[in-house]
Formats: sequence, structure tokens, C-alpha cells
Amino acid sequence: MNPLDLAFRPALEQACLIRQGEISPLELTQLYLERIQHFDSIVGSYFTVAAEQALEDARRKTERLFDRDRQAALPPFYGVPIGIKDLNSVADMRCTYGCKALMDNIGTFDDGVTQKIKHAGFVILGKTAAPEFGSVPYTESAGFTPTRNPWNLDYTPGGSSGGAAAAVAAGLSPIAQGSDGGGSIRGPANCCGLVGIKPARGRVSAAPVGDRLSGIATNGPIARTVADAAALLDVMAGYITGDPYWLPDPQPSFLETAQQAAQFGTSPLRIAFSTTIPPVVETIDPLCQQAVMDTVAVLQDLGHTLEPASPNYEGLIEPFTVVFRSAFSASDLPLEALTPINRWFISFADSSGDYHKATWTMQAIARRIVAFFDQFDALLLPVYLHPPIRIGAWADLEPEVLIQHITSWIAPCPPFNATGQPAIAIPTGFTPDGLPLGVQIVGRPAADATIIALAAQIEAARPWSHHRPLFACRDSS
Repeated sequence: MNPLDLAFRPALEQACLIRQGEISPLELTQLYLERIQHFDSIVGSYFTVAAEQALEDARRKTERLFDRDRQAALPPFYGVPIGIKDLNSVADMRCTYGCKALMDNIGTFDDGVTQKIKHAGFVILGKTAAPEFGSVPYTESAGFTPTRNPWNLDYTPGGSSGGAAAAVAAGLSPIAQGSDGGGSIRGPANCCGLVGIKPARGRVSAAPVGDRLSGIATNGPIARTVADAAALLDVMAGYITGDPYWLPDPQPSFLETAQQAAQFGTSPLRIAFSTTIPPVVETIDPLCQQAVMDTVAVLQDLGHTLEPASPNYEGLIEPFTVVFRSAFSASDLPLEALTPINRWFISFADSSGDYHKATWTMQAIARRIVAFFDQFDALLLPVYLHPPIRIGAWADLEPEVLIQHITSWIAPCPPFNATGQPAIAIPTGFTPDGLPLGVQIVGRPAADATIIALAAQIEAARPWSHHRPLFACRDSS
């Protein structure tokens, strides 16, 4: 089997090849470790490559595969490699949170999402790169190699799940776990030509550390296909004892929903679309605007009703910012150990009263945004308002100016962290510089299945997973 084709094969297909005995977990893990060794010194998608642990796990899985009762069921992703974002703990594996001061920190437990990933049979290749504590939408942490976009190495893959997206796009992992507190799954998926799902609030547990951001952040999947992303969400989803909020398991599964929609389509839906985020930001790059309008045409051809309309986001930025920066204020690390933007966040030192007022205000605005969906089944938006920035483009900006630049780029994402609604980013094409473009589809509360079905239907009409960055297709022998 061609190693390059195998490296870019969807994770579900890899799992099938393993079950059929056409490839072993060890062979597949060795393939990715070889590619990481060859390409990742340039891409910088991994902070930690756990080669020895991955190989040991892959050997065990290979031995069990040939010793098992052939009738015994295997976990859905048995023997398939994966990367875990370095904001999530994996026991006995380095966990830096993107912070230079934590270079030698070793995880002492598995996050709930890590436990679920292990139970699904994955082999963990290592920890993917993230900006310090996930605070910015690009991945250039001090003390680490900057993470580059495999489609054009001069540009960022986004953040904060930038390493996860870069690894999948470059064929250094078939699939990855990410997290999203303001677009941190959707943005990197958009920048790297991938599928990224920010699940509905309560879909994926934050155990055992709990909710630190009033429900605005969640874990989710990054993949090359909708089916892969849906199947990984099935793995990650589910209540863990003590969760402050949760949703019932989907019936049917998200994977079944994606497969059925790709084959048979969906019933006609009423979908709103917008290319601006008034009154937050009202300007958009023409290429990002065109990506939305092209998707409008596809959805209309598929039988859906599309109408220009937008929720009212007014007043959201200030309370969202207070809630977001509260997590940094709670850090026990000395200021001198942090990047300037995180020191700036901490400098505000909001009182407990300020935090609670911001939470109440954000929730009130979220109710207004969610009420918009009484009229629509989904909302089509850009993911970001302009294509990816160059590596280092914002490195020397003062924090106040940097925040303005960030807001003007990622504005379509944070509102749905505030509301807790599900959203999925999908690719649509490329810029003249070879950088991916995409859109996001936002669903009603808890309606992850609806947006997954729509994305699968679009993918079936206009497939994208055959595209590969030329950089990652070079001979790695």
C-alpha cells in the first residue's frame, strides 16, 4: 500500500484496514512517526512526540489483534494514531499548556476526553502545539518552534488548536482532538482545509478539572472528513459523573447521521446566512464573503431555503472578554513567566462581582442570539473574516492593539461559545496564495446532528478530502 495514500486515508478507513488485517497498528504508528520525524521540524505541529509510548502501545495492540477471538468486537478506532492538544492532560506525558515555564511538567492523570479516546482504541502519538493557555488564534508560543500552515509555510494554521490542525493537514496524524473557547477548533480547521466541530454545551465532558470558563469552552474533533469528525465526536461525547451540564447520547449516532445524509440527503431546512457580524465587525475579505455565497448556492441546489439574516450580537464583546480572561487571572504562575498578552489579561484583576455581572450579561445576550434560531434551523457564516495571517505578523503588537486585530478576524466564532450552540467548520476552496477557505454552520441548541448532516450533504456534493498540501507529499524516506 502506498505510504502517502495511507497517511492521508480517513481514520475510519484506517480502522477498517486494521480490522481486516491489511495493516497493523504498529505499522501505521511507525508510518506517522517517520513522517513526523521528517516533516515536523518545519511544521511544528507537535510539542511532544511520545514515540516510545506510542510504539509500545501499538505493539500491544498488534499482539492483541492477532491473539484475539475473531468474533470479539474491537473499539471503533482500534490501533489508529491520534494527537492530543497540549492543553489536555495525558498521564505520564509532558503537558506544557504552551507555556515555557511548564516545559518539564508531566501529566499526572488522563482528562475525561483522553480516557474516552484511549477506550476507543486510539494510539496517542503525542501532544499537539497550542499558544500559551490557548489565549490567541495563532500558534507561536515563546520557547517553542512556531507552528506553520502546511498549505503555505509562511502562514499560521490558526489557534489555539493550531498544532492539531497542522498535524492532520500535513498527514502527521489522521485525526486530532482539539478544544474551542472562542473558535479554537473552527479557526484552525478553516485555516488548514479541514472539518472541525465545536459541539453543543454539555455534549463533551470537561472532567475531571471541570468548567473554568462559564461553559464557553469545549473539546471537539478535527478531521479531514465529516464522517471522521462525527465518529470522533461519538467517542468524545457523553456524561461523566458530576458534570455540571450534559446532553443525552445521540440517537442515531453522529456517524450514522453523517453517513445517511451523505447518501440520502436531508429534509429541506430553512437556513439563514450572513457575511458580517454587526455591530461587532462589519467588514469581511471578499474571498471569505465569496466562500459563504458559494455555499449558499450549494445548499440551494440541495433543496434548502436560504435567507439573508443575522442575530443581534450587540454588547457581547465586553462580558465575553471578562469571562475569557478570568481563567488567566486564576493562574498561579508568576507574571514574568507569561507572554505579554496573558500578563495583560491578568493585569485587569476583575473582582468576583465583575465576573458574575459579566456572566449574567453574557447569558442574557446569549438568550437573544438563541431566540433568532426560533425562525431558522441553522445559520451559515464565515469562520474568520479574512484568510490566515503570516507567521509573526502580530508578534510585536501591543496587547490593546492585538485584541482589536484578533476581534476583527475571529468575530464570527465567539458568539456561539457564549450561547453554547454547536457549530461545524468545513472547507470550501483556496485563496490565490494556496491557503484554504471555509465556512461554518451553526445549529440550534443541542442540534449537533443537524449541522453534521448538512456538512455531510455538502461534502457529498463537493468533496474536499482528496486535496493535499504539496509540502507534505514530498518523499519522506
